[in-house]
Amino acid sequence: MRTNEYYMPTEWRVRGTIEEVYEVCSDFLDYQRWWPEVYLNIRKDRIDEETGNVVYALLTRGKLPYKLRWYSCKTREDAPRSVSLKAYGDLAGRGTWSFEQDGDCVNVRFDWYVNAEKPVLKYLSWLMKPIFRSNHYWAMGKGLESLNRELERRRAAAK
Repeated sequence: MRTNEYYMPTEWRVRGTIEEVYEVCSDFLDYQRWWPEVYLNIRKDRIDEETGNVVYALLTRGKLPYKLRWYSCKTREDAPRSVSLKAYGDLAGRGTWSFEQDGDCVNVRFDWYVNAEKPVLKYLSWLMKPIFRSNHYWAMGKGLESLNRELERRRAAAK
């Protein structure tokens, strides 16, 4: 594994139905609204020639004082069980969200295989990899908090 390669799995357990959790997590364009600590800007950029899906231009951040500019599009969707994506730009790789109903909760897993291509990350990964990983997991922790808030907001609006 090259020093700038990362595999960062994340597991969440969320109260709700697989359909409602999938609906939130599979709508990439809406991340900026419900996960604002991390997703600073998302816009439709173009259509991916390989998949025919929308490519999103993203500006994201973590706890550390740098921002990432990257692009992402869905590569495979099996609603409501999974959605896969590819990424390129400051982050290049692939990820898959998986969802499984377990009683009144949903087990959510995100498998993120990514190369850090932003120069500061790429060339300092050999030294800073544990810190960069920690930054990713901080962002994912904010995601779990934000997802729970978004699900509560949607439930309240449906009443």
